[in-house]
Amino acid sequence: MTYGLSFVNKDNEVVLDSEYARLCVIFTGRYSPNYGAGNYGSVVTFPTPITTIEQPFIFIRPDTVDGMAQLGGAAGLIGSPGNWTGFLTGMYNQIGFYPNGRYIVASFGAQSIAEYGVRLFSETAKPIFDTGTPSVLFTRAFQNWTYVMTGRGAQGEYINYYTVPFDFPENEYLLANSFSTRMYNNDNVGRALYSWWDFKNKALYAVTVAFSNPYAFWLPAMFAKLG
Repeated sequence: MTYGLSFVNKDNEVVLDSEYARLCVIFTGRYSPNYGAGNYGSVVTFPTPITTIEQPFIFIRPDTVDGMAQLGGAAGLIGSPGNWTGFLTGMYNQIGFYPNGRYIVASFGAQSIAEYGVRLFSETAKPIFDTGTPSVLFTRAFQNWTYVMTGRGAQGEYINYYTVPFDFPENEYLLANSFSTRMYNNDNVGRALYSWWDFKNKALYAVTVAFSNPYAFWLPAMFAKLG
């Protein structure tokens, strides 16, 4: 930057700069089963709408259980550009543990939340830092998935299983946006994607469902924690 405000840490890494937005925490909280017949889903409504054009980032951390938490899609956003109002998550095929856990909602750019402290704006007058919106720090990403097997569903669809070892620290959250949209496939249906958390055996699974069956899978699972 050539002018404005800049903070660096003891390692000379830029922590805050008036020309670049950080990935800022907007909301945190818990999700719980409250949606659909049998409460197999969970809807979280934000305290106030998020007004960014870009989708906010949703990070989730299912509660640790004695077994496998099977998420049926990680976190589908509710709302539209400029008016994001919440997200939806739930169980995979209504199997296993009910959806309970913690979440972080973040975006590149702050919300004007704090009643006192420091607020920093970009040259276009958008808030890029606010004392009430701390940062989210990416910790690691997994892309070296191991293919396990392929099964078939009731309608003949292919169900592929991929895994990676993971130790499931309590303070790391999965970037859920990537696991809530269909992947491109060579048909008009696409490839549905789910995340399974096998706490007992310390393994993270990616599960894909499609009517045609590409075996390759390189989507990274990205994890972050509160800064």
